[in-house]
Amino acid sequence: MKNTKLALLAMVSSAAMLFSFNGFQTKATLKGSVTPAEKATTAWAISSSDTLHADIKSGTFEFKDVTPGTYSVIIEAQEPYANTRKKDVVVAETEATTDVGEIKLQPK
Repeated sequence: MKNTKLALLAMVSSAAMLFSFNGFQTKATLKGSVTPAEKATTAWAISSSDTLHADIKSGTFEFKDVTPGTYSVIIEAQEPYANTRKKDVVVAETEATTDVGEIKLQPK
């Protein structure tokens, strides 16, 4: 009886440890640039489960610790430019960094 209890306890403990590692996800970096640099203020990355923001410095932005998924990247702009969105940016679990490239602001 004692051996059965120990075996059951060992099995439950092993299962708990295996399932606890399932929750870890690889985090990535999402970056890009904006032109004209002086008219861009803030970058947002929005998915169905996450909202991130980053300041734009010297025309570049970078989000760290991004959960893999599909995002819309939104650039807030100053007059006379309009806020700009790049849809369907995929942050893959297998990539350490996703570069969205250059986002060009358009006049209003």
